[in-house]
Amino acid sequence: MGLKWTDTLDIAEALMDAHPNQDPTRVNFVDLMQWVMNLPEFDDDPKRCGERILEAIQQTWIDEL
Repeated sequence: MGLKWTDTLDIAEALMDAHPNQDPTRVNFVDLMQWVMNLPEFDDDPKRCGERILEAIQQTWIDEL
């Protein structure tokens, strides 16, 4: 079973692995959404994503660093 938009911790960890030199405070939501959808384990409908979900993913990524 793949990652869903609500799997913020798992997504943040996958993004840290995929983009190790990226400062998550400098990622815009357009890029963040694309990066999440490009994760090989990601499997969810892009229409289910909104600003709140992206904010949660970004904040989790920041917190995990």
